[in-house]
Amino acid sequence: MIPMHTAQSQVPFVDLAAQYAAIAEEIDAAVSKTIREADFILGRAVRLFEEEFARFCEAQFATGVDSGTSALELALRAYDIGPGDEVITAPNSFIASALAISHAGATPVFADIDADSYTIDVAALEMAITPRTKAIIPVHLYGQPADMDPIMELAERHQLVVIEDACQAHGARYKGRRVGSLAHAAAFSFYPGKNLGAYGDGGAMVTNDPAIAKKVEMLRNYGQQEKYHHMFRGYNRRLDTLQAAVLRVKLRYLEKWNAARRQHAGRYRFLFEKSRIVTPNEALYAESVWHLYVVRVSHRDTFKDYLSSRGIHCGIHYPVPVHLQPAYHDLGHKRGDFPVTEDYAQRIISLPMYAELTPELIARVAEAAVEFVDGTRSSVVGTMAPEPPRATTTLP
Repeated sequence: MIPMHTAQSQVPFVDLAAQYAAIAEEIDAAVSKTIREADFILGRAVRLFEEEFARFCEAQFATGVDSGTSALELALRAYDIGPGDEVITAPNSFIASALAISHAGATPVFADIDADSYTIDVAALEMAITPRTKAIIPVHLYGQPADMDPIMELAERHQLVVIEDACQAHGARYKGRRVGSLAHAAAFSFYPGKNLGAYGDGGAMVTNDPAIAKKVEMLRNYGQQEKYHHMFRGYNRRLDTLQAAVLRVKLRYLEKWNAARRQHAGRYRFLFEKSRIVTPNEALYAESVWHLYVVRVSHRDTFKDYLSSRGIHCGIHYPVPVHLQPAYHDLGHKRGDFPVTEDYAQRIISLPMYAELTPELIARVAEAAVEFVDGTRSSVVGTMAPEPPRATTTLP
């Protein structure tokens, strides 16, 4: 009989309460100030956060919107991509990557993923380009950037727009450059569980193009150039001032939190190096921010149940690839169309990962995982590496 753990001994998948406790005084002050000033819609905190986040991304402009999905959609619309156009993306992402394409009126086209990085395979991407292709949305999945240089070379050759889906990669770097500054535009989500998360929904579109920044700024606010002067049919997709105030506080801690996640990923890798658990690779070109720590195991669902019985909470991102979702049955895809994506969807599981995770909790997760996979009790609990090595070496 496997012992069940009490609520006091649970290992959460993510612990937002612990994050809040560490910065509660600053968060409460920022929220209270916004309420006292009754500055709720496109207030001062929105403008300041946009400026600060653009600088963080090493880009010229950031425009706050109500979600990462809106950031992707409005970027597509700003580039006049819509009905009759095709946009290529990866099928192993959250469905929002494809939904943004659909909501803009275009058709999502999928390309399989690279087996090592989990991001879009450049060779498959090139094969997916047709005369109707107008844009590419590479997804920086789980915090790791896609291989952007060859993607941008393809885009230049075929005159395509590239919009980074950076919704899981706040602060990640590609060959030393920040995601968000690598393509024509980028989209970020501030969903609460993200590395930079609000206390509700939120997002931002980032670009170096002033015309695109201005158009998205207008699109998010009813197409207004100035109040009650509507240049086109826009939307109500604004970032709330309260959320911007929260994000301004959290942005000051993001580098520290990302560094902690990188340390945790190194510790996991060290503890799993002699097991049959397949750990994620950090590409040589990348500095991942480890939004998720996703391993591959056989008998994934039984593995998840076993860890749950030990009080360890895990996630699955994502069990059904986008091309096999009922929402996209009209695209005519079938099993076998994207074999790497489909294989991994049956075996991936996300282990607990958040900045406040402790070495002791990581060791507990690793012990239970190794015990299930290798059939022997691990000795990792209480046995810490002095300083676990990084997953790989980043290029200069």
